[in-house]
Amino acid sequence: MSESVANLYLKDVDEQLRKLKELADRAVAQVRDEDLTAVLDPESNSLAVLLQHVGGNLRSRWTDFLTTDGEKPGRDRDSEFEQGEGTTRQALLARWEEGWACLFASLAELKEEDLPRTVLIRAEPHSVVKAIDRTMTHMAYHVGQIVFLAKHFASESWKTLSVPRGGTKEYNREKMGR
Repeated sequence: MSESVANLYLKDVDEQLRKLKELADRAVAQVRDEDLTAVLDPESNSLAVLLQHVGGNLRSRWTDFLTTDGEKPGRDRDSEFEQGEGTTRQALLARWEEGWACLFASLAELKEEDLPRTVLIRAEPHSVVKAIDRTMTHMAYHVGQIVFLAKHFASESWKTLSVPRGGTKEYNREKMGR
């Protein structure tokens, strides 16, 4: 008997979200502590702000995911976009990790029969699938920003997170034997 599409989806979502987190983790590891709070312009977010926001968003959305609104009463979203004085890499990464842990723990609990259920995000009904997809696109958006900023700040010391420029033929040869 083959695996259900629903179970394949849940496994793939977990895998793709873990890949996004790993990209961001590897990117942030390449920057200096002072780069975490640097901004490109007054309207841009720093890496610190992005880490705070993602951590806060995931913690809010994925704590008691099936039973409470994803916008928790105690969440102060606006403060996620403010850089606190003396914020350390350790504190930022702890918040980041806490959010991702909430997400992965909740995903691990989901069953096939949960996918059509309705959950609320800011009182707006979502199927579980829609809520998962919303998180996936939101995380992809912010991980892209994190990688961009980290690459900018690491500059010439940047170590690529994927196939290096000019390396596609060699990569394909290794992967596909051509």
